[in-house]
Amino acid sequence: MTDTGTEATRTLATGAGAERPVALVTGASVGIGRSFALALADRGHDLVLVARDVARLEALAKEVADAYGATAEVLPADLTEPGDLARVEERLRAVRAPVELLVNNAGFGTYGSFVELPVEVEEREIRLNVVAVVRCTHAALERMVPAGRGGVINVSSIAARQPTPGNATYGATKAFVSSFTQALREELRGTGVRCMVLEPGFTRTEFQQRAGIEVEGVPSFLWADPAAVVQAALRAFDRGRAVCVPGPLNATTAALASVTPGVVTRRVAAALLRRRPRGGAAG
Repeated sequence: MTDTGTEATRTLATGAGAERPVALVTGASVGIGRSFALALADRGHDLVLVARDVARLEALAKEVADAYGATAEVLPADLTEPGDLARVEERLRAVRAPVELLVNNAGFGTYGSFVELPVEVEEREIRLNVVAVVRCTHAALERMVPAGRGGVINVSSIAARQPTPGNATYGATKAFVSSFTQALREELRGTGVRCMVLEPGFTRTEFQQRAGIEVEGVPSFLWADPAAVVQAALRAFDRGRAVCVPGPLNATTAALASVTPGVVTRRVAAALLRRRPRGGAAG
C-alpha cells in the first residue's frame, strides 16, 4: 500500500468501502497514541501505525479493522535509530496512499538529577522527542504543502510551560515542540495545511511508570483519560486552533505559568514529582 518498498511495513487488515484518508500516528501502541489511532479510525481514517512493539501494533490493527473497517499498516520503528526514522520519513513522502494527517506522539521521559542520569539516555530522549518530530514533520510537509492540504498534530506537554527540576531534559524537549509547532502554524498560513500542538497534563498512560516517576501523591482530579485528551485535541484541530491544552484545570495552570515567577513554578513542579527508588527509565 505504500511507496516505501520495505518488508518492514505490513498491511495487517483492510476494510471494504470507499477510499479513506490516511493518518500516520507515532507511538501508536499505547496511551495517547493508541487513543488517537482508535479515534481517527472511528472518524473514517485509514492508519499507518508506528511504534517499536510489533505485537501491540498488530493487535491494534486488527481492532480498528474489526471495529471501524479501517486499513492499518504496521510500520515497526525505533525513531531514535536513523535507519528506522528514514523509513518513516519515506512513508510520509509517499504519493500513493498519501498521509493526510501526521500525529507526532512518540516520546519518553527520564526522571532524576540530570548529572546522575546516563547522558546517552538523555541524548536518546532528545532524538525521539525533538529530532524525530522535526524530521517527520518536514517529510510530511514536503508532500502536504504542494498538495495544498493536510495536517500535523504534535504532542507536547503542559511541562513545556515551565522548567521542571528532576525532569529537565523532558520539559526542555517539550518546550521545543510547542515553540516549533506554533512557529510552523504561522508559516503554513494560507497553504491549506494545518498545524497544532497538544499540551496535555497528567494522563493515565504508561509514561510515568516508564520514566520512574512516583505519582501516588498527585491528586486524582489532576488526571485525565487518554481518550478524553484525544477527543479534546481533535475538536480543537477541527476548529483550527493552534494550541490545545485539554481540561479547564490544565488550561488555568498553563495560563498561570506564564505570569507566575519562575522560582515559584519550579518549586511547585519539583514538589509534585518524586523519583522512584529505582531511578529514571526510558520508555
